[in-house]
Amino acid sequence: MLALASTSSFWWHTLAIVMLTALLSPLAQAADVVVVTDTRHPVQNLGNTRLIELDGPSRIEAELAASLPQDPARAAIIVQQRLREGGTALQQRINEAYQDVVDAWSLGITTLPAVIVDQRYVVYGEPDVAKAVARINTYRRAQP
Repeated sequence: MLALASTSSFWWHTLAIVMLTALLSPLAQAADVVVVTDTRHPVQNLGNTRLIELDGPSRIEAELAASLPQDPARAAIIVQQRLREGGTALQQRINEAYQDVVDAWSLGITTLPAVIVDQRYVVYGEPDVAKAVARINTYRRAQP
């Protein structure tokens, strides 16, 4: 019975440490985190953030235009067919990709990558999202 109690205690202790670490992590302190980037500026440690990829629309367009014939009429027919086959899922991807670009523009993003917290604080050029959020949290704690 003692072994069972100590094993159970160990797991509860481990769970408590994991939960405390998650709650104290930089990403947990930030309410609304948005990351704006593109494929040339990869980011890491995204956590539970919204990712905006500015080259999303051009990547979708490249998928639709892949291996098209030189004849414009035939190419148009194939693209229309691909759009139909993609259905609502493709339409949603296209809509979201362009909405992401609009959202990044409305936030005034000037450099990639950009990590935005609460639509107010921005760190440019830091590919590690957790580090960028930690910098923002440090700044916020220092401000009255």
